[in-house]
Amino acid sequence: MSKRLLSVVVASIVALALTVGCERSPSSTDGGGRTPLSPSAVAANAAAPNPGVSSAAAATPGLPDRTVTMMDACDPETFNAPPPAGVGPGTCSRSGGVTFANFLAQLGEHGSIGAWHFAPPNTSAKVGQVFVAVNQGGEVHTFTEVAKFGGGIVPPLNALSGNPIVAPECNALEQDDFVAPGATYRDEPLAAAGTARFQCCIHPWMRLEVKVQEK
Repeated sequence: MSKRLLSVVVASIVALALTVGCERSPSSTDGGGRTPLSPSAVAANAAAPNPGVSSAAAATPGLPDRTVTMMDACDPETFNAPPPAGVGPGTCSRSGGVTFANFLAQLGEHGSIGAWHFAPPNTSAKVGQVFVAVNQGGEVHTFTEVAKFGGGIVPPLNALSGNPIVAPECNALEQDDFVAPGATYRDEPLAAAGTARFQCCIHPWMRLEVKVQEK
């Protein structure tokens, strides 16, 4: 990847990072009023009591929750570096890992990076069960149910991963959809038999496909 292209990609990621996510305006009654929320603000909010836990409905009695682990391998020294070398302070909070330049290079070459993933990527569950996503990585992620897998909210990462069409659900994220490192997100109970799909709306190659069975 040329230095010029790298600079363009970094600048685009930084611009999107500064406006990633949104929260409902306290004065809004129809969900139309929203204000930008940065990843650092998400992380700070998730450090409060019960960090990153959504207000999803309770699971069906007798059905245990299903745990999904969100992983990444960001290198804090380079991811937290000022642009164009990195994304900026507060982006990564783990120790060691893949440098930002290598992250972009691998993503451009392969369309995904194995260290950024949901575990497991495929599983089965029953109607009424709840998935609980635990962020064990160093970056903010989302665990978003989508009708079809697609791109997320960071166009350069969509382009590098080969996901040009954004999943519509990723354009309707709210503050508590962003899961900071160490935080947990509890989704709504699975509503119907069939196939359920979940993805990260920041890193769209992070995916989970679930075969949902009747109780």
